[in-house]
Amino acid sequence: MIDYLIDLDTQLFLFFHNIRAPFLDSFMWMFSKRLIWAPMYATILIFLFRRYNWRQALIFTLAVILTITLADQLCASHLRPFFARFRPSNPENPLSAMVTIVNNYRSGSYGFPSCHAANTFALATIVSLIARQRGLTIFMFLWALITCYSRVYLGVHYPGDLIFGGIIGWLCALLVYYVATGISSRLLMPAHTRPARRRFMRFKPAALIILAGITTIIVITAVSLWKA
Repeated sequence: MIDYLIDLDTQLFLFFHNIRAPFLDSFMWMFSKRLIWAPMYATILIFLFRRYNWRQALIFTLAVILTITLADQLCASHLRPFFARFRPSNPENPLSAMVTIVNNYRSGSYGFPSCHAANTFALATIVSLIARQRGLTIFMFLWALITCYSRVYLGVHYPGDLIFGGIIGWLCALLVYYVATGISSRLLMPAHTRPARRRFMRFKPAALIILAGITTIIVITAVSLWKA
């Protein structure tokens, strides 16, 4: 059974990895970078402090940081060394001969589970739980899914790495969120009793997160088209 799943994971990797175009090389490379999303991260912070009083906003900010840290370290420091599964791009993996390398990027030795998947799904989940706004939830999970696909495209993760990483991030977000809301409801004013403040430029705070994300995607697309 394990051998079958590993073979299926490999076949799925090769199928999605081999959907290629010069435009996508640049697009997936930039989309996968964490710092390029700094404007979106900043608007998440703005959202928290516009939506809640400063004590609740501080609790939820710490919850977001803790969620990502927990998901990242669980994958990177504990599970990866235990499973020790080579990335497709790792030269020690025979499959690497079939992998297209972009910008000489091979990442680290081991890839199971994926930290990118864990981190993005952790962020998407906890932001969605805090905001409770459908449009933002859809956008955040689409962002997480495209980030995961970029890792397959770049040849540094199998789909299985991403699925398990995403599940870990989701579970970490659920755990931290319910602990954070428990603290908020016991020690501070319950979050649902404070209406969201809506004065910020012409947009609702949650819309700013989507706007920042879409703007980043537009910039990535424009640069990718120019390079292609």
